[in-house]
Amino acid sequence: MKAVAYSVKAYEKEYLARANRKKHDITLISNPLSVETVAYAKGKDAVIVFTDDDVWAPVIEKLALMGIRFIVTRTAETDHIDRNAALRFGIKISNVPGYAAGASQLPEVLQQIADQTISNLDLWQNNKCVGDACACARNCRTNAPNI
Repeated sequence: MKAVAYSVKAYEKEYLARANRKKHDITLISNPLSVETVAYAKGKDAVIVFTDDDVWAPVIEKLALMGIRFIVTRTAETDHIDRNAALRFGIKISNVPGYAAGASQLPEVLQQIADQTISNLDLWQNNKCVGDACACARNCRTNAPNI
């Protein structure tokens, strides 16, 4: 799968590379996702985001027009993503459930976040549900709202 990871900090790069093991073609950039930087997603299948990124309706619409089908956030929370806009444009969302944001710079937590991020891409590439990491506005199995 081809992806671009936005808002990548220098200390995250080695963990993402180790988790990826060259399975996916991932472009790492330090710029946050915004209307100005959305073009970096051209030709990709997925975007990988963080809390600094603008993942609201105008950007999601541009991502959808470029063919983006997946958004992975490297966080447990999804408050920075317009999940209803993603639903409207047919984009699936996943997160990294169950980690403490305050501990996000500990090496073992950074590796856990990177591993879950890559696992979400792996599952989607194989047309599988991401399970507990699903953060879509609607549950893919029941079509009920995800809370």
